[in-house]
Formats: sequence, C-alpha cells, structure tokens
Amino acid sequence: MNPAEEARKIEDVQIQRKMKEAYLDYSMSVIVGRALPDVRDGLKPVHRRILYAMHDMGLRHNRPHKKSARVVGDVLGKYHPHGDTAVYDAMVRMAQDFSLRYTLVDGQGNFGSLDGDSAAAMRYTEARLTELAEEMLEDLDKETVKWKDNFDGSMQEPEVLPAKIPNLLVNGASGIAVGMATNIPPHNLTEVVDAAIHLIENPDADTTDLMNYVEGPDFPTAGEIVGREGIYQAYKTGSGKITVRGATRIDEEEGRIIIDSIPYQVKKSKIVEQIAELVKEDKLTGISDLRDESDREGLRIVIDLKRDANPEVIQNRVYKNTSLENTFGINSLSIVDGEPEVLTLKEMLEHYIDHRTEVIRKRTQYLLEGDEDRLHIVKGLIHAVENIDEVLEHLQASEGREEAIKTLQSHYDLSDSQTKAILNMRLQRLTKLEKESLREEHQSLEASIEKYKDLLSDRQNLLNEVKKELVELKEDYGDTRKTTIKDGMESIDEIDLIPEKKVALFLTQQGYIKRTPLSRYRVQRRSGTGIIGADLKETDQLQEIVTASTHDMLLLFTDQGNVHWLETYRIPEYSRRSRGTPIVNLLNLNENEKITTILPTNSLEKDIDLLFTTQKGYINRTPLKKYSNPRSTGIIAIDLQPDDRLIDVRPLKPNQKIAIASKNGQLTKFNEKEVRPTGRNTMGVIGIRLNQDDQAIATATTTEDKYILTVSENGYGKLTKTQKYRQTHRGSKGVITLKTDGRNGKVQDIEAVDKDGYLMIATKKGMTIRIPITDISTQSRNTMGVKLMDLKPNDKITDIQPIKTET
Repeated sequence: MNPAEEARKIEDVQIQRKMKEAYLDYSMSVIVGRALPDVRDGLKPVHRRILYAMHDMGLRHNRPHKKSARVVGDVLGKYHPHGDTAVYDAMVRMAQDFSLRYTLVDGQGNFGSLDGDSAAAMRYTEARLTELAEEMLEDLDKETVKWKDNFDGSMQEPEVLPAKIPNLLVNGASGIAVGMATNIPPHNLTEVVDAAIHLIENPDADTTDLMNYVEGPDFPTAGEIVGREGIYQAYKTGSGKITVRGATRIDEEEGRIIIDSIPYQVKKSKIVEQIAELVKEDKLTGISDLRDESDREGLRIVIDLKRDANPEVIQNRVYKNTSLENTFGINSLSIVDGEPEVLTLKEMLEHYIDHRTEVIRKRTQYLLEGDEDRLHIVKGLIHAVENIDEVLEHLQASEGREEAIKTLQSHYDLSDSQTKAILNMRLQRLTKLEKESLREEHQSLEASIEKYKDLLSDRQNLLNEVKKELVELKEDYGDTRKTTIKDGMESIDEIDLIPEKKVALFLTQQGYIKRTPLSRYRVQRRSGTGIIGADLKETDQLQEIVTASTHDMLLLFTDQGNVHWLETYRIPEYSRRSRGTPIVNLLNLNENEKITTILPTNSLEKDIDLLFTTQKGYINRTPLKKYSNPRSTGIIAIDLQPDDRLIDVRPLKPNQKIAIASKNGQLTKFNEKEVRPTGRNTMGVIGIRLNQDDQAIATATTTEDKYILTVSENGYGKLTKTQKYRQTHRGSKGVITLKTDGRNGKVQDIEAVDKDGYLMIATKKGMTIRIPITDISTQSRNTMGVKLMDLKPNDKITDIQPIKTET
C-alpha cells in the first residue's frame, strides 16, 4: 500500500467509545494542564509560566519594572498559546494584595480594586517579580526540577518550580475543571511554616496537633471566621464550609457602625449597594446615612444610625442580609503525581515537605558534582604551581598546544580538564598570594564536599535543611494574622441581641403599627381621660392594642382569614405620640387585606389550640402547631364564607369555657369539648346564633373562677364572675351580658381576667389609659356597668388589653 492509499485508509470505530475517549482526553487536559494547581508549588500552568517568563526576562524585585504587555507577549509566544486576556488576568491577580495573601508580582499602575474595578490595559501597567516570588524560583538553575518541551518544542520550561514557600496553602487556589473544582483558602505564612516544622519533627501529628499552629485560613482582606468546626472538617477531610464575615465595630458615642474589613472575594461596592437597597425597601430601619470612606490607609464603610436604633440588631441584620457575611466552601483539590486528589491539611504539608526535600537533594547533588569538578581542577593547578619551573620547561619544549597537553599528562598524570586549566592559567596565579588562595580554595572545597556528602547520606539531614530554610523564610517574610477567628457564634440569633421587655403594640385602622415600652404608660384611676397613645390623622383611628414581650413571636390574623408571622422586636419602636410605620412594609399583605387580631406567643410549639371567631358567629379550633412553620407570604388560617370576616383569635386549653359576645350585648357560654380540633383550611361550626341586626364582636376563653370583663364602646364596663353565666350549648343565642342603651352604646370587647392585673384601654382617637382591674366594679350579669374612661366627644373605645402584672 503506497503512502497516498495509507493516508486515505478509513478505520471503523464505535462512535460511543471514540467520544468517551476524546472527552476523557479533553477532561484530563483541562484538569492537569489548565484548571488545577500542582500540590508541589501550588501553581497552575499559566501562573508558573508567567513567573518563569519574568524570571527569564530578568525582572527581579530590585530591577526596573517592564511593561506588562512585554511579559504577556513572552508568555504567549514561548510557553502558553492561549488568549492574552487570560494571561494578563492571571498576572493581575498575582499582583493584587486583596486576592493573594502574599503577592508574587509587583505591579505598577492600576491593577484593579476591591470595588471590582478592572485593571488598566496591559500597555499601561508595568510589573516585576516580588522578592517572595524569587524564592519560588530560587535554585531553578541547579537541576532541582524536571524540564519539558514547550508547546512547539523550540525551548524548555520547568514542569514545577522549586517553590521554597508552601504556596498552595499560603496563597491558596481556585479553579473549575471538568466535573470538579478546587477552592483552597490562603493561610498565614508564619503559621504554615510552624506547622511544617512541627510535622517534620513529629511525622505522626494529627489534624488537631497541626491546628495548634495553623488556626485557620488567613484572608488578605482580613475579616472574621465564625466558628472552628468547619475549619476542622476541611483540614481533616479536605472539604468543609466556613462562615466568613467582615469585621465591624460599634461607635456608641457617634452612634454609628464602622465596617473595617470585608469577606474574601466580595466586592466592597456590592455590600454598600446591598445595604442601601435594604434601607430603600424599608427592610433595614434605623439607618440615617451610609458612606464609603475607604482610602489608601484602608477600608472604612460608615453606617450612621438614628437616635433610637439598636446598633447590635442593625449589625446582625446587615450580616444576615448582605454579602458582609457569606460561606466559603473549602475543597482542597490539587494535582498529585499527575492526577487530581482531595488533600487534608497534613497531606498538603507532607507533599510540600517531600518536594522541598527532593529539591534540596537535587541541589546538593548538583553542588557536590560542581565542587568535585572544581576540586579536581584546583588540585591540578596547585600541582602545576608547585612544579612551575619544570612545567615551563616542558611547555617551552613543546611544538604546539596539543603536544604540550600530551607532555604534561605523561609527566604528571593529569586529566584533560586539569591540563587545559593549567594552559589557561594566568601568570598572576604564580604570585605568593595566589598560591595561598589556591590552597584555601582547596580546603574550602574539601569541606563543602564533605558537608554535601553528609547531607545526602541521610534523609533526616535533608529534612533538617528543609527546617532550617523554613525558619529563615519565617524570619524574612513572616507576619501576624489578618483574619480573626471567633468561637461559639455559629448559632447566634438576632433575638439574643434584644433586651427582653414588655411593650405595647398599637395598630391603626389604616394599617400603621408601632411598639412602645409599656413603662411609658403610667397607671391612672378608673374614669380618667388617659393620655395620647398615638397621634392619628383625622381619617384614621386606633384599632387594636396588644401587650407583648420583645422576645415574642406575633401571629397576625387578617380579616380575609390569613395568618402572618412577625417577631415583636422587628416592629420599629416609636415615641408615644407617633403613629408608627405602615405594616405593609413588614408583611406581604394582599390588596385591601387588614390585620384584625395580633396574638403573641413565646413558642409556636405549645400544645394548645387556637379558637377562631368570625363576624357571623362561626368558630373553628385548630392546634397552634399547625402554624409553627412561618412563611414570608403567610398562609390560610381559616376558610371563610364570601360575606364573612375573621374578628378574633384566642388560645384555647382543655377544660376551658368558651364565651362569645355580640355587639348587641348577648353572650353565650359553653364547654370547649363541643368544638373538636380540625385542620387549618376549614370553615368551622356555628358558635353563637345571632339576630339579623347583630354580629359577633369578641371571644374569651375562661374558667369558672375567672371574671368576664365586658366593655362598651362609650367607655363603660363591669366584671361578672364566669360562673354567673348560665352554661348552654354551642349555637345558642345566650343571655344578656351588658345593657346596650344610649349611655353605654354597643359592646366593644370582652376579656377573661383575674383581679390582680391592669387593663389597657385604647380609643379610636388614639387615647390610652392603664387602670387597675380592682377599680372595676363586680356586678351581676344584666347591669349597666361603671365608667372606665372619660371619653372626648365623638370618641369610642376600640380595644382593651389585660396586663397580668405591672411593668
């Protein structure tokens, strides 16, 4: 078969097998030749080629900078035939002190910023090696590493750098290959060196031992690592997650939060934008101003706070809702003997120690051979100097150089190299001083050769040399940690930052809500005028008042039968006269949906039921645990008839009595066993049978030893022992609880109370009063009651709230 026919030969192959082979070849090419670092020098091929090209160009740390374009051109033309942008971006990153813990390129010009700004074009910037980068390349000319052909076979490049510094750990690495990725965080040089020395001295050391030296990652942008468990898992297994946050401090005197550092690989401008967006959307209240005051001295973001803001709470919300706190996933994947492998902390240190031991062995062997060759030459020179007269006679008698070489070799048993050195020897070497210099060099070479041989005789000697160089490295380049590690804060909750205290919550008909410390409402006697609880617009009126703890969870039920959740402390605190903030800023309410009941609880897992009452007198009983999974959009709490609305929700315990009151003064009392628990999305059963012009107004869950407090809209009320009300069955019309004549007006609310507490009363015009319950008369069922509050003209009672103890 001739060559032409051979070239046209068609081979049958299985497409599936061929594609598999091609994909595997491509994958390994990307994994080994592009995306993952070598465990020995911690560099990907592009970074290694950049450093070697700069070394080859003579761009030392003490020499002038050269244009970055020249470096990129050399790298592309000689070693890395890929895009110039990729090469320049890789070089830029090695020059950024916020990307590498210890920079390897000394850049001059605009090399980007923490705000994510790109570097200037390569024609504008200049670069040279840093002093530390030169340590990575030291002894490259002493046959310490293997070399390979470049892409076109025209020159050689190193397979790996000698890497005196443990670069894989010190500067970390990140990269995405095919089906795998690496993300190794940077570390502190001093700590890594100490750990390596400890491992050399104690080969059986475990992860816990090494963590006595390597506390954790040390990011160039400083910041804080929260907790040590993720660090331990990453060091022990090679994979783990750690929480990283920027460092903040609270300036109490100036009323501000100052951000001094940000998490690694996060843009500063992004954090500022996120905080501003949260403030704009009213998701972060209490902030009056936000400024980026960063300069050449360092990073500084200032958050000015309003006078009544809680700085700890705002600080915690900024962490939770912005990139000021994020998760760093550690995956210590690197190339070991040509294959990808996930490594523990100990394994990374062991590979580095093995690499340095081999480099020192090869360097020592190279120096030994060089000194042995030189000693051989010096011996010949000394012999010639000591017999100079005879040597000169032989040289003068020789016809030419070749004859002179043969004559000297035959008379003095010299090698070719020794003979040539004698012939090339200058006359100045014949002086007394030069003769002594040759003898000193002879002694020095013999001592060096003895040292090299001793070093090569035992691996422990090589390890001691590695340890010695590590100590020198730490002395020259070691520094203190930038990143702090905080213990025991993994599970910190925002509520832990909130002081627990009793507060009054005010909700208006137009949907404004606020919280105010309960202590601001002093106790008055019955029939007083009260004080302003909220300044309201003429078109608005106070709808509900609730007392709660700042640590309580609030269940907010709407007239449409939905329920929403909100922590008490998330409701902004306002002064007594303020009307508050729109509740739509805090909850995702439907259009025209209004809150009708606010129910505080200190636990959503309580083994109690909730009793729902609708305006048409229907009731529904559902376990509280059905509402223990808060959702931001709320959920359906009860199924309502189209023309009905939810008016009241009360906690219900076994053996309690249920009392339902109507607007026209009727009250029915029956046993809780007459209402069985059902699911959330049900309509319920009839609780009180109403006349056509009547409607259910409120519900109380009580026991026979408690009192039913009935309050009318015109400010009158009375206490009646629960047992005084005849017990009927669910669905009855009940009996009269309060006369609803012109003086009293309609019934506004009922509550089950003891006599050892207080009562908060709110009116639609925003007035409030706090009176002792003992001031309220105990009367029989069908009576007029006594004046509880002296109302202003056209004002009405809108809500009452019992308080068990004075706060």
